[in-house]
Amino acid sequence: MKKQLAPLVLFSLTLVISLFHSTTAGAATSGSHNITRILAKHPGFSTFNHYLTITHLADEINRRQTITILAIDNAAMSSLLDKHLSVTTLKNVLSLHVLVDYFGAKKLHQITNGTTLVSSMFQATGAAAGTAGYVNVTNLKGGKVGFAAEDNDGLHSFYVKSVEELPYVISVLQISQPLSSADAEAPTASPSDIDLISIMSKQGCKAFADLLRVSKALPTFKDTVDGGLTVFCPTDSAVNGFSAKYKNLTDAKKVSLLLYHGVPVYQSLQMLKSNNGIMNTLATEGANKYDFTVQNDGEDVNLETKVNTANIIGTLIDQDPFVVYKINKVLMPRELFKGVKEELAPAESPKAAKKKSKKKGKAAADEDADSPAADGPDADDSDSDDQKAADDNGVSGLNQGFRFIMVIFSLIIGALV
Repeated sequence: MKKQLAPLVLFSLTLVISLFHSTTAGAATSGSHNITRILAKHPGFSTFNHYLTITHLADEINRRQTITILAIDNAAMSSLLDKHLSVTTLKNVLSLHVLVDYFGAKKLHQITNGTTLVSSMFQATGAAAGTAGYVNVTNLKGGKVGFAAEDNDGLHSFYVKSVEELPYVISVLQISQPLSSADAEAPTASPSDIDLISIMSKQGCKAFADLLRVSKALPTFKDTVDGGLTVFCPTDSAVNGFSAKYKNLTDAKKVSLLLYHGVPVYQSLQMLKSNNGIMNTLATEGANKYDFTVQNDGEDVNLETKVNTANIIGTLIDQDPFVVYKINKVLMPRELFKGVKEELAPAESPKAAKKKSKKKGKAAADEDADSPAADGPDADDSDSDDQKAADDNGVSGLNQGFRFIMVIFSLIIGALV
């Protein structure tokens, strides 16, 4: 009997080893890079690392796969900081140093025809004019590699060394000088110069913008922009349907309601998807909580108050540190609507609403068209989330399989003994 079970023992051991290998290999390739931690191991790049965080580029880098960082040491960063660029302009310049392709040290010296143009994050975000966001990478004689922005003549920065590489995922290379680009360094409007009312009015949130325009809440929104602001703007149809309730509020409560739709920190869609939980608002003060809960439902992001639930159905503007999302309902705080039970069940998701609109016919479809889902997250963010979910599910499945095999293995060993 023991001889007959021996092959089963060997087979079980093989499965256990294979599952362990798959789990560790999956963990090593499932978007596990973190540029802040990578650079933290190299103090000579502490200034560069600091400004990647300040400009929120670090978050964008960590969400991407197949990427190359052209890192600048502290001495070289000094020459860039001496230009006294605004944070927004500095972000454009630093995003020029993030190539949306993988270049390890070996690949740099194997460039076809010796030179190539590579798109940077500055180009990928659409902030660059024309092809100004492309970077020229040229393999020179003697193994020297030069870099230059497309809108700048001549190679003024050169490859120094490889800092760290995770093959075909992320490569951090040191270059000698910051890349210079007239387009990237052009002055940009500071967040506080952004016309919040105009942005909302032109993109389906005019009714909410009109309420905010004449309210004492507007200065608070404006004063908060530079430090980080996230606004959740209800659609015109949502505000119009809520108008009777709004008119019954006192002036002070109207201000609180409007402030309830602002959060005093920048929250990208990716951040909202990964950080479920309670969120304070501009109306939060002392015992007046005026908070709500961010909760994901697949790719949908729900905002849950104690009274109702709204969905994010689009993005009007995302210009760090300022972002405005379109939502399908007016958020109702418990502090103002304690006795109201407008909606206890979760709000209908945008996807479900689309399916229902088709069944209702052309009239309903035309009405739903006022809230297009096309303003949603960009393809890169969606792909990143899908990849993360797939990776998490894959590792979870492997862990379950590993435990199952171990149980079987233990039973076999027990039978042999």
